[in-house]
Amino acid sequence: MPKTKIDVPGEVHFLSILNEYGNLDKTLEPDIAEDVLLKLYHYLLLGRRFDERLISLQRQGRIGTFPPISGQEAAHLGAVATMRPSDWMVPSFRETAAELWRGRTLESVILYNNGYNEGVRIPESSNDLPVSVPVGSQILHAVGLGYAIKYRQKDDVVMTFFGDGATSEGDFHEGLNFAGVFQTPVIFVCQNNQWAISMPRSKQTRSKTLAQKALSYAVPGIQVDGNDILAVYAAAQEAVASARSGEGSTLIECVTYRMAVHTTADDPKRYRTDEEVAEWQKRDPLVRFQKYLKDKGLLTDDGIEATEAEITEKIQNAVDSAEEEMKSLGNPLDMFDHAYAELPPRLIEQREALARELEEIQKESNHG
Repeated sequence: MPKTKIDVPGEVHFLSILNEYGNLDKTLEPDIAEDVLLKLYHYLLLGRRFDERLISLQRQGRIGTFPPISGQEAAHLGAVATMRPSDWMVPSFRETAAELWRGRTLESVILYNNGYNEGVRIPESSNDLPVSVPVGSQILHAVGLGYAIKYRQKDDVVMTFFGDGATSEGDFHEGLNFAGVFQTPVIFVCQNNQWAISMPRSKQTRSKTLAQKALSYAVPGIQVDGNDILAVYAAAQEAVASARSGEGSTLIECVTYRMAVHTTADDPKRYRTDEEVAEWQKRDPLVRFQKYLKDKGLLTDDGIEATEAEITEKIQNAVDSAEEEMKSLGNPLDMFDHAYAELPPRLIEQREALARELEEIQKESNHG
């Protein structure tokens, strides 16, 4: 029998609307209300300046290790801006600007990065999962939520975020396969920042794009300029509409770059060059979007200065508030709460023993 070609459906496109030089393709420009454009700019700038302040706090020993987002703000903010409050956001650990857009407070980020579990407390009214550090694990949670939404016949969607390193994990492939089989309303947003810590994307896969991996599971995939917030918004808007109408999932690969360290415990100079970083700095999403807004007459130099001042004050107030709150947090007895509906006898004994010890320490301190 002769071999015959199998017609496999699907193709991958690359989307860019506002390039690194500030040139706009008006035929592809999404229709975004002026107030939303200015809100996007506010959160882009807030994400960047908060990132810079957190690095400063970490170097001063006032917070623990954390993962900066500088350079990647557009890749997650442009996507999450297309969602409505009843939709679900399932982050990894480098989506701070998107989390702030969805209502997370600056204070909670500071508390979390100081090791307080209060920093990941999710309000009952919020459809957002907490930060997920184990790479790729949150993808399975997202498709589970998507399956529940479909089962309940709602028109909400789920958006989950992950990096290029997660596409090398089994959870990514299991999640995409489940999404393809059950047509779950999930938008998979890959922030391809070129590095899985010190492992370059070129050594993770020989696939020309990461978006094409979706085609194996009958899920559409698109690659976008992740530093172009308009392209990210347009791609996400289409994916959300498709998921909401019952057409299933989409994988969006945002080609971006981590301009800072992987975490504040990392030294990227050991595995990448200053020249590489400098080239990507020319594609800065914040500078690009700022020029776009000025060209549209929506932003002026005075407006930029006023926004900078507002954000500086907001961040300082959050730092002061969080550091004051931390003075009343951290009771060691809290470790016994929330694990069991009823504490087993051995843990009751341990809790009582620790309580006595803490009381003795307090007495000695008072008499000291």
